[in-house]
Amino acid sequence: MRQFSANLGFLWQDLPLPDAIRAAKSAGFDAVECHWPYDTPAAETRQALEETGLAMLGINTIRGNPGENGLAALPGRETEARAAIDQALDYAKEIGAGAVHVMAGFATGPQAHATFVENLCYAADRAPDLTILIEPLNRHDAPNYFLTTTDQAREIIAETGKPNVKLMFDCYHIGRTEGDVTTRFRALQPLVGHVQFASVPDRGIPDQGELNFAHIFAQIAAAGWTRPLGAEYKPGRPTGETLGWMDALRG
Repeated sequence: MRQFSANLGFLWQDLPLPDAIRAAKSAGFDAVECHWPYDTPAAETRQALEETGLAMLGINTIRGNPGENGLAALPGRETEARAAIDQALDYAKEIGAGAVHVMAGFATGPQAHATFVENLCYAADRAPDLTILIEPLNRHDAPNYFLTTTDQAREIIAETGKPNVKLMFDCYHIGRTEGDVTTRFRALQPLVGHVQFASVPDRGIPDQGELNFAHIFAQIAAAGWTRPLGAEYKPGRPTGETLGWMDALRG
């Protein structure tokens, strides 16, 4: 049976993180993930995870200053970027999370590329037992974000030469930017460290929109993926009222 992870950056946003973890367990999720848990002491997060038996699959590095969307590809900001990486890696280790998404930020050009690669190598070397994720974001939601396509991500991953640097395959972002989601997954599967999903184009509940997730999830499973799929959608109303898709898509 297919497994799902609740992304608590979007789901149960009205609850403190430990209570959101408990709500995800009660709703039948198999794991959780989040964006920026740092306002919650790691001990409290770990306690909720241990209490529920859920794993925290991953967290993000901080965005930076107001209006920013990550630091790791910003030339001249390496000290801040690595402090953000250290913060995320330390928190992840304290709570037993398996991955850290290193956010690139708004940048462009070869110097940004080189800076991103260097910072990813730093993260990968500092935590060889964790997965370091990078995620292409679509141009509609994140204009001017450095990392925009899976081809660019593949090049960067190859350049790092680090086996624990992987791709966050977000069906929503890829659906909006590139399309052909199942073909892209099959081509990129050896590089994929986590899968996320939401409807296209509104990033809403995954039982409507342009993508047929029953088909997509069946194809992902046929390709050999057995780990939880991350529900990172905007519920638009109380999360508990939006979970009818889970039974239909369990497979």
